[in-house]
Amino acid sequence: MRVWTVSEVKAGTLTQCVGVGRYIDPEPHSIIVAKKLRRWRMGLLSPYRGLPQPHPDIIISCGRMAERHVFAIAAACHRRPVTVHLQTPSAEFARRYDMAFISRHDWTEAKANTANFHQMLGVPHQITGKRLENARPKARATWVNSNAKVVTVLIGGSNGAYLFDDATIDKLIVTIEGLAAQGWTVLVSTSRRSEPTILPRLLALRSDCIVVWDRTGTNPYTDFLAAADAFLITKDTITMNCEAVASGRPVYSFDLAKTPCDRLDKFERFHADMSATLRLTRPFEGTICHYGYAPPNEARRIADVIRNAAPRRAEC
Repeated sequence: MRVWTVSEVKAGTLTQCVGVGRYIDPEPHSIIVAKKLRRWRMGLLSPYRGLPQPHPDIIISCGRMAERHVFAIAAACHRRPVTVHLQTPSAEFARRYDMAFISRHDWTEAKANTANFHQMLGVPHQITGKRLENARPKARATWVNSNAKVVTVLIGGSNGAYLFDDATIDKLIVTIEGLAAQGWTVLVSTSRRSEPTILPRLLALRSDCIVVWDRTGTNPYTDFLAAADAFLITKDTITMNCEAVASGRPVYSFDLAKTPCDRLDKFERFHADMSATLRLTRPFEGTICHYGYAPPNEARRIADVIRNAAPRRAEC
């Protein structure tokens, strides 16, 4: 089956779509949109008239800006493709999608009563345990001395729910130094969302046991995932937590200053689900210990649901 993905410019929306799509079509065709399609462009003035062949059998999308593009593409196909959205769709399109997969922390009773809505754990992505194991020998040879135990620290940024204030940054720096003192080699990576004051403070740390990506050259993110024996990840990022648990290795959540709001409630539900309910992660309380769990692969599971439903949809 031929898969097209439609996502926003945000890298996180693309990786969700491609992560799922590759289990159905190894080379999905990706369309990235920078703005919403106006309603008047969904008919005769659609930019998708005369689509290249072969047309998609399945369209997987993520992001609100993608929605109208999806149905303009579907209308231009010779046979209507199965349409799938990887987040809560807007009211305009909620019942038009054949399937929508919604994170457990966004799940409500109303969504449970919507036939085309399905739950998913966190967000899907492209990281797999096999991919990390294959990359592990080279990653450790590149970033780690000898057989040291490695903790990878992944740092996001303020997001409306969590705040990287001065006290939080101070605590994070002390924590990294403490892990090095406990005998860990610490691989540290910031993100594009990180506060500009964090990286200079990290680079100023003087320890052979602390390696900080200075955000130049090739992003070593996958290497840092592969080399890790454990993880410490700030609570503002759902994607990085979900990618880390694909490894099957311990994942600890670093708490941040909080801004009370609905968005914070959703993040806190996610972390409670991951730690208290599913036992995949643990809150960081000063030390890192080994624990085991069965790593989830939501991208594969979602792809299986889509693949099983697609033939039935095609017969309609």
